[in-house]
Amino acid sequence: MNQHSGTHPVDQVPPPRELFIYGLQHVLIMYAGAIAVPIIIGGVLKLPKDQLALLISCDLFACGVVSIIQSAGFWKLGVRLPVMMGVTFAAVPSMVVLAGNPEMGAPGLFGAIIGAGIASMLLAPVVGRFVRFFPPIVTGTVITVTGLTIMRVGLNWAAGGNPTITQVVDGVPTTVTNPAYGAPENLLFALLVLIVILLMARFTKGFWANISVLVGLVVGFLVALAMGRVDFSGLAEAPWIEPVRPLAFGMPTFDFWAIASLSIVMVIVMVETIGMLLAVGEMVGRRPDSKAITRGLMVDGFGTMFGGIFNTFPYVSFSQNVGLVGVTGVRSRWICVAAGAILIALALFPKLAVIAASIPIYVLGGAGIVMFGMVCATGIKILAAVDFSARHNLFIVAIAVGVGMIPLVAPTFFTYMPAALSPLTHSGIAMSAIAAVLLNAYFNGGTQHQAGAEAAAGRPAE
Repeated sequence: MNQHSGTHPVDQVPPPRELFIYGLQHVLIMYAGAIAVPIIIGGVLKLPKDQLALLISCDLFACGVVSIIQSAGFWKLGVRLPVMMGVTFAAVPSMVVLAGNPEMGAPGLFGAIIGAGIASMLLAPVVGRFVRFFPPIVTGTVITVTGLTIMRVGLNWAAGGNPTITQVVDGVPTTVTNPAYGAPENLLFALLVLIVILLMARFTKGFWANISVLVGLVVGFLVALAMGRVDFSGLAEAPWIEPVRPLAFGMPTFDFWAIASLSIVMVIVMVETIGMLLAVGEMVGRRPDSKAITRGLMVDGFGTMFGGIFNTFPYVSFSQNVGLVGVTGVRSRWICVAAGAILIALALFPKLAVIAASIPIYVLGGAGIVMFGMVCATGIKILAAVDFSARHNLFIVAIAVGVGMIPLVAPTFFTYMPAALSPLTHSGIAMSAIAAVLLNAYFNGGTQHQAGAEAAAGRPAE
């Protein structure tokens, strides 16, 4: 990586070869998650195969554009850290309801997304100010819970996908058991990838150590290919070039309540985004301040609005890639700019996208365990600077972590709560953040100038 005197590693631009390879590593990690939501919503909308392909291409295109804006920065947009953007799963339940409503259809759905994006941009400066209530004890707790929460994704990848899968029958999402979940061969492939990554991390340095995840994925993919476990179906049918056009499903329609429901989801998502951006900042050695957090949240809103215009969905920082930054130690934000450009290329050249999609999910699982665990480890590292001789700090962490684990370990805990609260009750990260902030306010006054911050600065707490 280029070393410029006085230039922070986040701002340094690697040579072109490294830009491409590091960027490709980010793309391969996020690809499966990036295309999952378009497939689900496309099924609810009963789209034919060609329109579903368009939906996926539009999603990849928007992922690329918004990732570039978030990482490189544009005007008052972008946190200017190595952050990739992808469609949030938090909005899926609300979007399924909207898409399944025959009075709304695609125009109503995309209108609601555009409206929620505009609302999010207006709310971003307000939500961004809350970063002052995130001293080390809150930040560390939220990032730890984030890592524990998203670890479920990596473990499910390793087992062969989710234990249940959603199939759309006559426009209605139906949940069925995944028969391949936990198959021993899936676990062995994930273990192989994990071992390769660990060997690379232990016995290589520099460039090769930085692409340990990519090497693990390539080895796992090649072994799966040799054993006939790679599915290239759809490659022959995929066009070489797929134009991406806005408003492909007609002019959007705007329903107030539909916009309001998605806007509520986006507020919850923005709380999660604060934790993600703080985690990236800790990993790269540049903690974002309130203004930087606000610029990052603005991209959540802009990306959602942009997504609605380009026939796709709400966008947030992608947790998979946060962990990858910690695993590789590559801090340059221009890597994510390169990854964004690769995503745009995949959107315009669908045959390349099919090849990227052919990586078996269990191969990704071996990398996911490392990456998501790294997010959790970052939170623990931050908490190590907190003064726990003050017992009330133990209360803050204990209760906030416990609350954050509810959706993960007891998913039916809030069965009898109003459905309107489901965006919050299904987000352990958001609930943990709220609990930690409130408890810190109760015990320590709630600002940066409290026990956790003093301990981090080497001063004893009162």
